[in-house]
Amino acid sequence: MSIRFDGKVAIVTGAGGGLGRSHALELARRGAKVVVNDLGGDRTGAGGSSEAAKKVVEEIKALGGEAIANGSSVTDDEGVANMVKQTMDQWGRIDILINNAGILRDKSFSKMEIQDFQLVVDVHLMGTVKPTKAVWEIMKAQNYGRIVVTASSTGLYGNFGQTNYGAAKLAVVGFINTLKLEGQKNNIHCNALAPVAYTRMTSDLMPPEAEQMLTPDSVSPGVMFLVSEQAPTGMILCAGAGVFAAARMEESEGVFLGREGLTAEKVAENWGKITDFSNATPYFMGGEQTGKFLKLATGGK
Repeated sequence: MSIRFDGKVAIVTGAGGGLGRSHALELARRGAKVVVNDLGGDRTGAGGSSEAAKKVVEEIKALGGEAIANGSSVTDDEGVANMVKQTMDQWGRIDILINNAGILRDKSFSKMEIQDFQLVVDVHLMGTVKPTKAVWEIMKAQNYGRIVVTASSTGLYGNFGQTNYGAAKLAVVGFINTLKLEGQKNNIHCNALAPVAYTRMTSDLMPPEAEQMLTPDSVSPGVMFLVSEQAPTGMILCAGAGVFAAARMEESEGVFLGREGLTAEKVAENWGKITDFSNATPYFMGGEQTGKFLKLATGGK
């Protein structure tokens, strides 16, 4: 199987460096026309310049590919609209959106200012929602689309000092859990990436030796599959140092404790059974979960 993107148009946010740059270059190598979006600020979100995006565009052109730079903020409605208009004016379609832009403002929850929490959630969550919303109707009309959101192990499992980042990163998983259902009939596949990479954003959070192993280009091959014609939908792909794994949410089989005389003590007494994951089921959705609970409550009828 050969994965190619000839004739496809891709937008990659936060593509001026690190993971986004790696994704953009690999898309171009495989034939995609690429919009390299980057605000050009530092990792806290301060400042702004289009120079980083322009350099990646030059790299793509040197490879013989087609690319344009865009310096819009993913949190700015007008900027996002302009980015999509620029893309459509240039190439007339949008097939792939990789939501990669992000910032960090790490502190323990005790020391974190609420504005630092709000800004990180705005960039990672709303900065994913706004570009996705802007391309959604285009992809529906094409009856084709591939969307990747960037989650994190912090969102899935937690990490000290990153309550803001973790909340936003798990939120984008919740976003695609529903989006995959709404996009199914229009061949729009939505997946999440949880990467581990040594980049400008993470360099002082990792030991120096990690730079040689946790390279961005050891993550991008997984992303290429997630935005390919053969892509799954609704998956969470963990990737780093050439290692790939799938993550999922699970729900235990559950125990019916009755509705009469139900007490907190009964819950405590049965906690071992409630938390027994030996027969766990992944990916329960709203309607299916309701059906499961009713089935348990009626003795399987």
